[in-house]
Amino acid sequence: MDDTIITIKDLNVAYQDKPALWHINLDIRKNGRTAIVGPNGAGKSTMIKTMMKLIRPVSGRIEIDGRTDKGVLKNIAYVPQKGEVNWDFPATVLDVVLMGRYVHKGWIKRPQKKDREIALEALKTMKMEAFCDRQISELSGGQRQRAFLARAIAQDADIYVMDEPLQGIDITTENLIMDVIRKLQTEGKTFIVVHHQLNTVKEYFDHVVIMNKTIIADGPTDAVFTGENIEKAYREKGVSV
Repeated sequence: MDDTIITIKDLNVAYQDKPALWHINLDIRKNGRTAIVGPNGAGKSTMIKTMMKLIRPVSGRIEIDGRTDKGVLKNIAYVPQKGEVNWDFPATVLDVVLMGRYVHKGWIKRPQKKDREIALEALKTMKMEAFCDRQISELSGGQRQRAFLARAIAQDADIYVMDEPLQGIDITTENLIMDVIRKLQTEGKTFIVVHHQLNTVKEYFDHVVIMNKTIIADGPTDAVFTGENIEKAYREKGVSV
């Protein structure tokens, strides 16, 4: 049985005339925890934003669960980098988590009692239920990340795409996030995570993609997360590891 949930075929992306990604060919394993690693400027965020149809590629094809239409994005929960979020937007933590339910309802319909119950349960999972009425601008970095993962959980997606969710947070939040990810994986969920801490890749992820504008190596972590592959990715960027 095919265990691939996302297939990328000969993907090329450019900003103006500057290539950002070239000849990306990649299969993402269903029900896995896949890390995407590489130096700054390697195109990691560009690749996942192209998956989410936030960036239009020059050429290539992305199939998600065998589909290429935008409707398939309902099955994906996206957690952006913290720096891409307007934390001054006047919203409570519960408001933010309820946004995960709109993909099932549309933006016109108001959340119902069931949606609120799902959102509160997601906050409980992330140990944030006590903060449900707090403004997001008042949260710490770790609390904000917990709230956004709660929003993703409330969406009840099949695939979670996360852009550096562990960056700049406390170790307690980091451990909680990884515990939740492992639990959701046992329920059949798939995780694709841009990750910057090379020392935790083997502990946190069962598959890894090593890239620098193109794919250096991908596959089971134990097999491809080697010093040689890491050195190749970072050496080409002029970074010592």
